[in-house]
Amino acid sequence: MSLALVPSPDARVQQAWSVLHGVPDPEVPAISLCDLGIVRDVREDAGGGLEIVLTPTYSGCPATEVIEADVLAALQAAGLGPARVTLQRAPAWTTDWISAAGREKLRAYGIAPPGPVAADAARPLVFLPRRKPEPGLACPRCASTRTERLAAFGSTPCKALWRCLACHEPFEHFKPI
Repeated sequence: MSLALVPSPDARVQQAWSVLHGVPDPEVPAISLCDLGIVRDVREDAGGGLEIVLTPTYSGCPATEVIEADVLAALQAAGLGPARVTLQRAPAWTTDWISAAGREKLRAYGIAPPGPVAADAARPLVFLPRRKPEPGLACPRCASTRTERLAAFGSTPCKALWRCLACHEPFEHFKPI
């Protein structure tokens, strides 16, 4: 009779992290949920299962259920189940959580990655008059800073639609929030 080797809890958590680094964001499949900063923690729960802590990019994100299902399916396929997802909405997700590798993947995919969030940007919601976007957003295709914003929202509310005036290609910009 052979005994199956059961990985230690630490090894299982590390294996889960490795698997989750391969789970793409459903809206931007060029970047993993880990590189996007959505996966906040992986830990063993009291019942011996895995608990995956996710923070959606915003509270009304329509992809949240798809992300949960993709995470659980990937862990199950890797033989790491049972697992459950916990949504943690505080602190709120910020574009500062996108990894350096994730920012480069966004650029290569044709989306201008966000810059850092200004330290004084954390404040209650205040309605302000429209202002022109900061100049110099670099085109992810040709790197020209001769660009213009076409629309405040792109394919998702967290992105804006821009156009490069040098290469004439449209691109999306992941808004810093």
